Amino acid sequence: EEAEKVPAAATAAVLAASSDVTTVVSEKVEIRGPDFSAGGHPLEAVVASALTTGFQATNFGRAVAEINRIREARRGAGCYVFLSYTSNMVSSGVREVIRYLVQTKQVDCVVSSAGGIEEDFIKCLKPTYLGAFELRGEDLRKKGVNRIGNLLVPNENY
Repeated sequence: EEAEKVPAAATAAVLAASSDVTTVVSEKVEIRGPDFSAGGHPLEAVVASALTTGFQATNFGRAVAEINRIREARRGAGCYVFLSYTSNMVSSGVREVIRYLVQTKQVDCVVSSAGGIEEDFIKCLKPTYLGAFELRGEDLRKKGVNRIGNLLVPNENY
């Protein structure tokens, strides 16, 4: 009785029959977060479930899968790993990941820009702080603070 009160045009627009998800994506992946009840370390559960968590966690999961693929291929002869990065990656916490990869010889060649080297020196001397994407550049400039995405760098760091 209640369904009869909904106009047909509204039903057609909002409640159209569902198509199989594979008509819009090539693979049907069910969204599911980590299973902490499975035992093991909680961080391992988070990493293992990243591909199926959604939002940016999916991209992180893809990166983990690609790194694992590269590590496996590297065991074979003639496989070299080149790591290239932009300066903003050094400004962020990714700098420590890059350093770890180089220190542990997980990359064979590093390619950077002058900005990447400059930001590395800056991070060695003074810290960068977490800010917000929506902070106004004009207001920050008056206070002697620079914004790189959601990162804040005081002028004195330069």
